[in-house]
Amino acid sequence: MRLLLIPFTALALLLGACQQDVVVNTPTTPPAEGFVSERDTPAPTSANTVDPVPIRGMRLDSTARPQWLRNRIQNILATRKRNPIIRISRYQYEGETVYYESAPCCDQQSVLYDAQGKVLCHPEGGITGKGDGKCANFEKRRTNEQLVWQDPR
Repeated sequence: MRLLLIPFTALALLLGACQQDVVVNTPTTPPAEGFVSERDTPAPTSANTVDPVPIRGMRLDSTARPQWLRNRIQNILATRKRNPIIRISRYQYEGETVYYESAPCCDQQSVLYDAQGKVLCHPEGGITGKGDGKCANFEKRRTNEQLVWQDPR
């Protein structure tokens, strides 16, 4: 075993060069006056801020769910809850009824199904965030959004 010997003065210079005056102040309670100074970070919250809130004014449309979609929902419910939760919405796209399933997390891709349950494309997600590129115009050309289902857990 070989030991690397560094003279004490060289080591002191290296350590001194790497030191910075960094102050981290994470309060556990909000300040009394309701404001946080510019040097402090905001008080942590116990609420989960990743789960989406229900979309205002959009009711869940549970009518006329095709059998393949009911089966897909049961498959999702048989797995652990995802964060963010999975939502399925119905749209009109390119003159057809389509179903959009949000991505369960991170770099995973969303899925766009036709009315019979065949996968048309992956409009979003993946490493680039742009999906598979097969329906790049989906976000601009989709109409008549209707929330069909969202994970209730």
